[in-house]
Amino acid sequence: MDNTFSMQSWDEKIVSGIDGAPRVAHAHATMKYSGVIEGTSTVDFLLFYVGEGYEGGGHTAPGFERIEGSVDGRKGSFVIRHEVGFGANGIHGTWEVVAGSGSDELTGLTGTGTVAAKSGQETVSYTWQEG
Repeated sequence: MDNTFSMQSWDEKIVSGIDGAPRVAHAHATMKYSGVIEGTSTVDFLLFYVGEGYEGGGHTAPGFERIEGSVDGRKGSFVIRHEVGFGANGIHGTWEVVAGSGSDELTGLTGTGTVAAKSGQETVSYTWQEG
């Protein structure tokens, strides 16, 4: 089974600046995970756009995502911190489990990973490395 997630919702608003110019935006989204991580999540990103369109200009967007479900069959929830780059070619980034954020069978969970998708893909691939 592939490790993927798909966006279920995306709500983005400009925080500072104007559309078409350098600007900062906030995005709130929900995701659905499959693979080693099974479940649903909510995530908030702080985005910087360099100008026209949705190009990040080589910058990364920080985000916090709370996932509810399971990891390798162990149930609970946990939070990951993202650093995601985005642009016309797609997205790529890294993430890390926030220390102390695990609950239930995921208490004490640690791990890191990556995310990647080409522009227009409906699902995003992720890697998972526990510990």
